[in-house]
Amino acid sequence: MTGGTAAIFRRELAGYFATPVAFVFIIIFLLLNGIFTFYVGGFFERGQADLRPFFMFHPWLYLLLMPAIAMRLWAEERRSGSIELLLTLPVHLYEVVLGKFLAAWCFTAIALALTFPIWLTVSFLGHPDQGVILAGYLGSLLMAGGYLAICACLSATTRNQVIAFVVGVIVCLLFTVSGTPIVLDLVSAWAPHTLVDTIASFSFLARFDSIVEGVIDVRDLIYFASLIAFWLFANAVVVELRKAG
Repeated sequence: MTGGTAAIFRRELAGYFATPVAFVFIIIFLLLNGIFTFYVGGFFERGQADLRPFFMFHPWLYLLLMPAIAMRLWAEERRSGSIELLLTLPVHLYEVVLGKFLAAWCFTAIALALTFPIWLTVSFLGHPDQGVILAGYLGSLLMAGGYLAICACLSATTRNQVIAFVVGVIVCLLFTVSGTPIVLDLVSAWAPHTLVDTIASFSFLARFDSIVEGVIDVRDLIYFASLIAFWLFANAVVVELRKAG
């Protein structure tokens, strides 16, 4: 991490905790995780020492919560006019983009880490495979990073945070459900098999489910890394175009 990136990272991360919004988000995240895990997922009723009911709802939680975090990254800067001041700082544009993203990702990691009581609970009740649980947390964090990168880029396209949120949810939903039978059956009716396989390969659900099962495929890691890199690059391009315009 370069000096410029570190400076932006510290500025943005401190900004999250400067207002009660960060604490409200964390409380909501933990509360929804608990509800989905214990009541909807039937954690105790299953009688199995694993965190499958905990992780299985993360894609849908992130589908709403990650756009809520990322919508302010650039839209608020553009609305308030502070983006001009930000871009005049002695840092490169890529450092600003990366610093903002890493701060949002770190904030998400903090919220995710605060779910450790569920890990302690399942470890107390049984003898779970700790490696599988670690893989699940890794997959959850990577998926959150993917959602954040997408929504950060979309936030740079508008001054309105609500628009950034709505568009972010829609685009993230497309990436989430692209590998489901509903989408694939619809596409396979007219598209060639190669295109269907390509669309299926973009699915967050399929890759996340694989990691949650404890299978850390290098291709899945490359997918998430490439996805994040692409959207961060697109983010920088959008900011540069908006600055020029």
